[in-house]
Amino acid sequence: MNTYNAPLRDMRFVLHEVFDAPALWARLPALEERVDADTANAILEEAAKVTGQLIAPLNRSGDEEGARWHAGTVTTPSGFKEAYATYIEGGWVGLSGNPDHDGMGMPKMLAVQVEEMLYAANTSFALYSTLSSGACLAIDAHASADLRATYLPPMYAGRWAGSMCLTEPHAGTDLGLLRTRAEPQAGGGYRISGSKIFITGGEQDLTENIIHLVLAKLPDAAPGAKGISLFLVPKVLVNADGSLGARNALSCGAIEHKMGIKASATCVMNFDGATGYLIGEANKGMAAMFTMMNYERLSIGIQGIGCAEGSYQAAIRYARERLQSRAPGGAVAIDKAADPIIVHPDVRRMLLGMKALTEGGRAFACYVGQQLDLARFAEDPGERQRSGALAALLTPVAKAFFTDTGLESCVNGQQVFGGHGYIREWGQEQYVRDVRIAQIYEGTNGIQALDLLGRKVVADGGAALRLFCAEALAFADGCNLPYSRELVAALDRLLAVSDWLMDSARTNPNELGAASVEYLHLFGYVAYAYMWARMAAVASTRRNEDPVFHDAKLATAAFYFQRLLPRTLGLEASIRAGSATLFGLAEDQF
Repeated sequence: MNTYNAPLRDMRFVLHEVFDAPALWARLPALEERVDADTANAILEEAAKVTGQLIAPLNRSGDEEGARWHAGTVTTPSGFKEAYATYIEGGWVGLSGNPDHDGMGMPKMLAVQVEEMLYAANTSFALYSTLSSGACLAIDAHASADLRATYLPPMYAGRWAGSMCLTEPHAGTDLGLLRTRAEPQAGGGYRISGSKIFITGGEQDLTENIIHLVLAKLPDAAPGAKGISLFLVPKVLVNADGSLGARNALSCGAIEHKMGIKASATCVMNFDGATGYLIGEANKGMAAMFTMMNYERLSIGIQGIGCAEGSYQAAIRYARERLQSRAPGGAVAIDKAADPIIVHPDVRRMLLGMKALTEGGRAFACYVGQQLDLARFAEDPGERQRSGALAALLTPVAKAFFTDTGLESCVNGQQVFGGHGYIREWGQEQYVRDVRIAQIYEGTNGIQALDLLGRKVVADGGAALRLFCAEALAFADGCNLPYSRELVAALDRLLAVSDWLMDSARTNPNELGAASVEYLHLFGYVAYAYMWARMAAVASTRRNEDPVFHDAKLATAAFYFQRLLPRTLGLEASIRAGSATLFGLAEDQF
């Protein structure tokens, strides 16, 4: 019963009014002739049509039918193959790809908006192309010129797909334990042998080839993660002229039967002496793979935003139509037997929470995209370095906070429906099931929290953190803006807690792990406060241009600062309580 309509007005607000992306693109030589406001708007409008009219209608049917495996072959649900063929005609897989290899070269600030539409419309469908985009990024950054020329154009065109083969049954977070082996061949290339699990899109019927990026160890590799190399392993071997040759020695042994994203094939992949090609340097595979992983972590974070937006749209429609009881202050719909449930305070609390978190996430995703664009395209080395540091700092926040709050929003959307939210035909239970995986794959959110606190804050003494906070403080101190005082207080809290943790960790190694999840949430709420302060500042100066939209933005900002940002007080108290209570039980007392 659900439909999806991309929130184009809000996306344009974030891109053009809050971040003035066209002005940024105009000062970056690599982008100035490639994209402007009109181009961005045209792309957003076309993406809205594709996702709303072509992809979203397959969401429920794809979930009910699921991907199917038979004798090593995977079949996607009815309609997926035809929709994918139409989708790739628009060049969407290569939207932000390198133009030197037939990508469109669009900035990440724009691409994150399109990815949100994809995930909101149909998460399972979205995963087939977003994995390809990430694989292309790793190939473009680390592979040889010959590999780039051979593989990138058909991957950007969507005729070939990509996958990421990391996990093994015994090696998940600790990839240093992996057993997949790569044997050098006399004529060049390698023979890859081993099994990988949880491989999204490892086998499917949408494309004529699948390019697997596989982590493996050479015979003389050092133990642990330092001995891992990255290999490109095509499903179908590619001839010298670019045509397809024989099937490679690999196969899909099974697909997983999952809680959600059922139309996405999650595969067990077996490599039986498959031909592969080294990407980057030997024993430097983790660095190369993390180029893809960091892209995917932001992308999977956006899955949280997209699912939350889809759930919100459905909840709003239902809350306006469902009649139950009268408003506390008296009848509103006098001509009806009861009032629509949107009049009730608790329903409004849930809806406003969804709206504030989703719109805050959309702005923050665009902000992270801005840092990635500057790190890639800025002419000034100092600006590139600064933005690269911010992007590295904020990526784990984006992945984990987007998905944690995304699940919260989808659960609230389901709750708005009451009993109907638990029934399949209304669609809300699917959003809850589909968004849940986003907290787990591409590095669990607990690992993201450890990465943020240990590797991104403590490791550099808080230098990158202070870059971010200094920028937000400069904004708050610049003039008399809405919520400046609240933003400054939140930033001060984040900095004080960070300093306390860094001091505590010097004498107690358990403190970082004990506080990491609460710390990431604290960081996330403060980052959203910065976004909402920026959005409120713009809305307050442009109220006369579009009063309905901008007044709604100001009202949502007020809700965020008064009802959601205070969560940081409890998070601070939990962090400062320390790690001792986590170790108060012996193992046999659990």
